[in-house]
Amino acid sequence: MQKSDHYTSGFGDEKEDSDISHRLPRDPDISQASSYGSARSISLSHSLSQTTLRSSNSFRVKAQEFAAGFVTCFIPHRHATCEGAEHEDGSRDVSDFSTTSSSKMSTISSGSNYRFRTHGSYSKKETQQETIRFSIEEINKATSNFASENRIGQGGFGAIYKGKLKDGTLIAVKRARKNMYDVHLSVEFKSEIETLSKVEHLNLVRFLGCLETDNERLILVEYVSNGNLREHLDGTRGNGLEIGQRLNIAIDVAHAVAYLHTYADHPIIHRDIKASNILLTDKLRAKVADFGFARLAAEDPEATHVSTQIKGTAGYLDPEYLRTYQLTEKSDVYSFGVLLVEIVTGRRPIERNRDNRERVTTRWAIRRFKEGDAVMAMDPRLRRSPAAVGATQRVLGLAERCMEKDRRSRPSMRECAEVLWGIRRDSQSMLQSSSTTR
Repeated sequence: MQKSDHYTSGFGDEKEDSDISHRLPRDPDISQASSYGSARSISLSHSLSQTTLRSSNSFRVKAQEFAAGFVTCFIPHRHATCEGAEHEDGSRDVSDFSTTSSSKMSTISSGSNYRFRTHGSYSKKETQQETIRFSIEEINKATSNFASENRIGQGGFGAIYKGKLKDGTLIAVKRARKNMYDVHLSVEFKSEIETLSKVEHLNLVRFLGCLETDNERLILVEYVSNGNLREHLDGTRGNGLEIGQRLNIAIDVAHAVAYLHTYADHPIIHRDIKASNILLTDKLRAKVADFGFARLAAEDPEATHVSTQIKGTAGYLDPEYLRTYQLTEKSDVYSFGVLLVEIVTGRRPIERNRDNRERVTTRWAIRRFKEGDAVMAMDPRLRRSPAAVGATQRVLGLAERCMEKDRRSRPSMRECAEVLWGIRRDSQSMLQSSSTTR
């Protein structure tokens, strides 16, 4: 099927020159951060004032020593804000996100030095930040004045446009709706900026910067070219995903969310893990997007949760969070369990056109799994090889654990990644064995 530029939640084509799998270690290095060439910061100027577009690579970065078996990586340390954006004590889904984080935010001026602090074999070095300036007119030019043919998606925040900078860099621009100054949407805008500016990982959509003027609120991120996972599962993009590709995607997402929970400077709960928020590169590697609902986890190490208003997507929401308003990292784990079911069945979490026994996909699929009939829950487009059937059974087993009613019984995202690595390894071994015996 011919690819089109339209997709529901996408940002687009990253500038990776090859499959990132060659940069992934053989063991599950969940903490691996991205490495995107030279660091740079992009600035925007508008009328008499300039609004700085700060790259996540312009932040002071530190490397942390992780548990045994995990390599050293760079973690963003210094955070940036969108110039002119106030840190309001707004209440919404992310009720006190701004006040939680604003005291730790620091603005980086153009051309300032930043330092890599490293451990192990890495050497300490200072790097001069490269600054490139763009005007709002140049952003308009990049998107052809936000032309309809460059519109590639629509979300609660507003429309998403594809753009091309004068150096050829492809970008995605999230443009706020005209009623964006509604307090709830305003907080969502600031929440996404604050979260994106804190994180950097191969499997997270890369933040380029933001622009806020009297008339515009824009978030600029990398363009990921191959649509979102939901489109591939629906068959509206690509040629169908084999079991190995689906396992790769699940592992990529697990790495990204484990990084948010464990290795970011402050743990972050995404709150909206779903197939349409998983963007795919041309090499079918996954990048988690859309941080509008993201929430900082509790700062107090003794705290077990944060209390907040309910936000998320029906079908993916943690029932315990819905019942108690208590948000934890395990709420993301629940959503990830739903996503795993989605990946192996190809179905949406809720399919209203099916009969009652199959309408809620997770219940139907887990029931099939428990009855020893997981093959009947497999996406009909998947080949019924022993490796694929075995992988499906084990993925559904992990999904069941992720969706336990008691959040304390759910695995961590790091454990999910480790289990998935084992499933993929064994699946590959079965495929190799079957090919050599033919």
